[in-house]
Amino acid sequence: MEQLPDLPRVVQLPDGRHVYADPGSLPAAFQGPQVVHQHIHQAAPDKTVQRIALGSGVGAGAVAAGVYFGPLLVGVLTAIAANIAMLAFLALILAWGVHTVVKSTGSSEGAAAVKNARRLARRRRR
Repeated sequence: MEQLPDLPRVVQLPDGRHVYADPGSLPAAFQGPQVVHQHIHQAAPDKTVQRIALGSGVGAGAVAAGVYFGPLLVGVLTAIAANIAMLAFLALILAWGVHTVVKSTGSSEGAAAVKNARRLARRRRR
């Protein structure tokens, strides 16, 4: 039993192929462990919820909720902001229209009434 030859060793080459070879017979570049350079990049903002949920031991439901409802919430808030901006613009246009109509249809009696109201307001302040 002691006189049997060693079993051939399987070696993985850098190109990914496996060969039967004695590690001592390979060129020096292939001997020893290969160094793997791993680059760790910062995760995208939407991955933060997933990492917090997984790190705290919360199940897959929280991860799915973070993935699904995160962008959904952003979309809903954007739509609400757009609606409010449109309503504000519409109110501005309507107020300008009412002001223009009242200004153009106003009479001299209305101007005199405004003048008298201003005088009364000034007298009450003093």
